[in-house]
Amino acid sequence: MTKTLKIISARNLTDSAYVLRFERDNTPFKAGQHILLGTEDDVQAREYSIYSGEHDDYFEVLIKEVEEGLVSKKLKKLKPGNLVKYEDPVGYFVLNEEQIKSGKLLFVASGTGIAPFHSYVRTYNHLDYHILHGVKYANEAYEKEHYDPEKITVCTSRDKKGDYHGRVTAYLKENKIHPGTHVYLCGNCEMIHEAYDILLAQGVPSENLHAEVYF
Repeated sequence: MTKTLKIISARNLTDSAYVLRFERDNTPFKAGQHILLGTEDDVQAREYSIYSGEHDDYFEVLIKEVEEGLVSKKLKKLKPGNLVKYEDPVGYFVLNEEQIKSGKLLFVASGTGIAPFHSYVRTYNHLDYHILHGVKYANEAYEKEHYDPEKITVCTSRDKKGDYHGRVTAYLKENKIHPGTHVYLCGNCEMIHEAYDILLAQGVPSENLHAEVYF
């Protein structure tokens, strides 16, 4: 069901990436789910993972404006008080109770694929997690300060200002992952496919690998 909600605020993280905050209207969701979002006056809409936590009284989404992106360009122009149209949260990229309480978790993201992991960390205290965030430049490590600094590794491919110089897949090749780890992968399909093969080769069983693809 399509609804409209009011924009509360927007904050720019880089020249192209921004976080849009808008009313939640008491809508329930599970961290890791996504919503279909667009401007009020346009038929175009796109799926975005929810960036905010389950206990926040607002929705947030992390968006990167892309040259050919019809929706991302229009959403970036919105101001507080403008309306967005959206459809209720859906998706199965969520943590189960056992993983929340005692699971060893690795979150692997490229670019804005870090959004659902931000929602996990904001929602669940005391998660045993580590994040690998793959970006081109260190300034694209979106709101890195929101995470425990000992639990995030920023992998930069175009500069050496991150924690590791190279892609997340190179990091995975050099750092063997314990087979008991549940690995959540979110980002572009090329990264996910390569990481999936690396992890399987290291002995991580397929049932411990969970993926959400950003095309």
